[in-house]
Amino acid sequence: MALKSTIFKIELSIADMDRNYYETHALTVAQHPSETEERMMVRVLAFARHAHERLIFAKGLASADEPDLWHKDYGDDIELWIDVGLPDEKRIRKACGRSSAVAVYLYGGNIADMWWAANEKKMQPLDKVSVFNLPNTSELVKLARRTTAIQCTIQDGEMWLSDDNGAHLITIDHLKSAK
Repeated sequence: MALKSTIFKIELSIADMDRNYYETHALTVAQHPSETEERMMVRVLAFARHAHERLIFAKGLASADEPDLWHKDYGDDIELWIDVGLPDEKRIRKACGRSSAVAVYLYGGNIADMWWAANEKKMQPLDKVSVFNLPNTSELVKLARRTTAIQCTIQDGEMWLSDDNGAHLITIDHLKSAK
């Protein structure tokens, strides 16, 4: 018998002063059986950073052909492809061919640093790719509850996520910018 995804209902209120984006999103997030709560919350963080009315959670781990999140235009063309974790270089190249922009969110401490050291030269010629490293995502697990409300504040490149139990500053190291 196959394991089923765990469903999380998150009311995400975003105040992104860097982009002048202020909105509340009612998210239904499916945690894949092989996915940790930390990874799932990194997907929520990526949603908050790129929030848009057409940004949605895709199949991610459940499909090799879809990212963790994507933003499609009204013609079904992919505007933004977002991968979380340590994706294969071939996957990122394929994403570049299918979308206008690609964002990769690395996390996991030393293993993310090792991934970047091994892939930095391969990523540089990819004009559509932005790479971010999240060195302190373990705190995000404290926000993971099946039903919750999370407030996100983004200002001057800093990102704060909070709930009734406290606030967490999430550091985002911008390793590579799309051209």
